[in-house]
Amino acid sequence: MAELRPYPFGALVRRMLREARGQSAVFDLPFSKAFLGTQEPLDLSVAFHGHVAGTPLGPAAGPQSQMAQNLVLSWLAGCRVMELKTVQVLDTLEIPRPCIDMATVGFNVEWSQELRLQESLAEYVKGSMLIEILRASGEVPVAVASGAVLGDVVFDMSVGYDLAGVKTDAVQAFIKGMQDAGELVERFRAELLSDECADVLADYPQLAALEFTTRLSNTLTLSTFHGCPSDEIEGIAAFLMRENSLDVIVKLNPTLLGPVRVRELLEDELGYTDLVVPKKAFENDTKWDEMTAFVVRLGDLATELGRGFGVKFTNTLIVENRRDFFPGSEKEMYLSGAPLHVLAMNLVARFREVFGARYPISFSGGIDRVNFADAVALGIVPVTVCTDLLRPGGYGRAAKYFTNLEARMAAVGARSIGEFVIRAFGHGGESLMNAWVASGAADFGALGPCEAAWNGGGDLAAAAGPELFAAWVRETALLNTADYVPRATADERYSAAKNSRAPKKIGKHLDLFDCTTCDKCVPVCPNNANFVFDLPALDVPILKLRHGAAGFASEAAGRLETEKATQYANFADFCNECGNCDIFCPEDGGPYVVKPRFFRTVADWELFAELDGFVLEPNGTVRGRFGGQDFQLSPCAKGVRYCGPGFELELDPTLPLETASGQIEGDNVADLTYMHILVAVRDAVFASQTPNYLNMAAAAATA
Repeated sequence: MAELRPYPFGALVRRMLREARGQSAVFDLPFSKAFLGTQEPLDLSVAFHGHVAGTPLGPAAGPQSQMAQNLVLSWLAGCRVMELKTVQVLDTLEIPRPCIDMATVGFNVEWSQELRLQESLAEYVKGSMLIEILRASGEVPVAVASGAVLGDVVFDMSVGYDLAGVKTDAVQAFIKGMQDAGELVERFRAELLSDECADVLADYPQLAALEFTTRLSNTLTLSTFHGCPSDEIEGIAAFLMRENSLDVIVKLNPTLLGPVRVRELLEDELGYTDLVVPKKAFENDTKWDEMTAFVVRLGDLATELGRGFGVKFTNTLIVENRRDFFPGSEKEMYLSGAPLHVLAMNLVARFREVFGARYPISFSGGIDRVNFADAVALGIVPVTVCTDLLRPGGYGRAAKYFTNLEARMAAVGARSIGEFVIRAFGHGGESLMNAWVASGAADFGALGPCEAAWNGGGDLAAAAGPELFAAWVRETALLNTADYVPRATADERYSAAKNSRAPKKIGKHLDLFDCTTCDKCVPVCPNNANFVFDLPALDVPILKLRHGAAGFASEAAGRLETEKATQYANFADFCNECGNCDIFCPEDGGPYVVKPRFFRTVADWELFAELDGFVLEPNGTVRGRFGGQDFQLSPCAKGVRYCGPGFELELDPTLPLETASGQIEGDNVADLTYMHILVAVRDAVFASQTPNYLNMAAAAATA
């Protein structure tokens, strides 16, 4: 079973900057597919718990915010509120594999961090520092009119799942480490300033003087388990505000709608008759009245403590596992994607019917390029995404979110997110009086300039002033919600009929080399585990050597041939065998299973002895495992030293029979197929001039 392995910080820096300069990409995301700012001078910044975030978009607490490279990729996608992967005291969980199924709407059985708590903390610190390094490097081609869009980033912790766990020393150390990461920052700064990164600092001397952020976060989104009692939720949130001085958002479950309304929406409105929510999910989860009661109490507590408080809609929806993708042991799975968008938006509407604009709302549920701008128009901060970024294109899909948002803003003449909320659906004139009342303004004269700006396309913020403008945005968001949610509920694009077609398979099984070269497996991997390498065409005879009385003899067994220069591989340290690349690969077998797998360390290559794969030893020896058998290749005067089960040879790979010397024990056979493969991957991956996680780690180790 594969496990995620953190990657050395110095090697991450080297990989990131060399790729940025040489390939105009970072972690396989081309700058051409990233969000690098707006083409017009628009202000996309939003307020979040007193912080300013450059955009309202964020990764949901999931696979896009688990490791350092995830955070850099999320940043390049335009995310500025980083909802970090949920951590808990039980940090040695065995997650079922595969665990992500995006064939139709989106299902998963993966719900917590896959690293140890201290590893998660280190990854978040590394991610923050990498973003600051990338910005300071000058390698990101910022759009001319981007303004502050590439600036402010907010890191939002996510912690679960019960009060006892949150109170433990381990979780408390994590929270305090996020509030003051000075020790880890200095540790990674020392790596940056070490001889290992001397070549990096030679190219980017400005990095030596960077003052890295040490207070990563003072905000937290609480994620509780399905079935968590309401008093437990309230207790955790209150504890975090009181004892950890945190601004808190409570993530709520879609079961708050109740069994009747959930079935109405899923089955009657959307047509998902095959989705069954277990009865116990409604029996055990927090009820609507319980939720509204603790929201009021927690809101009052936050006011008393001078803290921020809000809610998030929603967590995933628990449904029965009636698919054959996940292990049979998993009786339940978690729904995301299109149907969750409708459920979550109905909860937003119902919540606002009760509380108006009293509490801020963040959102997760089926966000994509079409509905992102609509969610922003509801005054939601942040709007977080997971499922859509797991589809072909990966993190690069988010750039179109901003293309559409920019077009929508231009169409209504909005220059900021606040103005867009007011103008998006045309309700700004209707909401102005409500805003004036809500703001407590005493002078009716303030309304005149606002009406003039509204009618004439003027600057609404300047006309209203800060307090009235903020109230205007909030009150318009309520009207926009009442407008949008019924339309989304009736929108065919969220229906089962529009979301039931699985990606096509072509009836061909993957091989180690060569495939359809569709490029889907690289971007759909949230951890950037799959990668491309260039392989010169192979066309060599497959020989099997034996040792007899007359010396070595060869037996021909066909040819080793490759047709395509572009090949795909898997970096084992970042692969958690989630299965997402298998879903979208048109061939059978799964790239993460069949394609060449590379380990960073010999220790891991030996630990995961059940997995075929390759590793480079510090002395330059390449080791490979094929069908459970181990082979190794190292340079020697004759050419290569090639060892395997029952043999140890030295030979010239181009003239194997003529140059071979060494031993083949008894009736063993030296199959030279694997020698040619080891030579090929050595030259194409480990010795490649194109940066990848293998050659950059090797370069760091020998620096």
